[in-house]
Amino acid sequence: MTTNELRAIQAPIKQQYQQQPETAMISLHAEGTLGDKVSCHVATGRTQVNAGLPEATGGTGELTSPGDMLLEALVACAGVTLKAVATAIGVTIQYGVVRAEGDLDFRGTLGVAKDAPVGFQAIRLTFELDTHASEEEMETLVRLTKRYCVIYQTLQHSPSLELSIETLAAS
Repeated sequence: MTTNELRAIQAPIKQQYQQQPETAMISLHAEGTLGDKVSCHVATGRTQVNAGLPEATGGTGELTSPGDMLLEALVACAGVTLKAVATAIGVTIQYGVVRAEGDLDFRGTLGVAKDAPVGFQAIRLTFELDTHASEEEMETLVRLTKRYCVIYQTLQHSPSLELSIETLAAS
């Protein structure tokens, strides 16, 4: 996609959001069904992912780890965002790899150590790019990818989060 093609696609959307800001607020949805043993089947739009316990908490490794899914979402979002930014500013990327890795102390998740946090303690996002971009263009790619990547921003600035349970009447 060229810079002009991207701008042509996004121009009417941006104009609508400027003129009618309320139309920019969209709720995304995800749903899963509880599976056998300790698992959850999540519909991802194109396929279904069967998530289960990571091996570090007793899983077999046959099912996808929810922690891996979080990193995969970050990789997908950051990759798409970087490509969009590169396209918008006219930077050509011949090839690229996006990697995310995160550190967890599973003692917290398993309740083994009360002082061990539950969740990622650090996440590293790395791009390996084949490009002739200048140092200034690379700095712009990094800055704008951080700014506009939804998952990156969500992880950096946690949103309000609620959990509720609704019971279904037993038949």
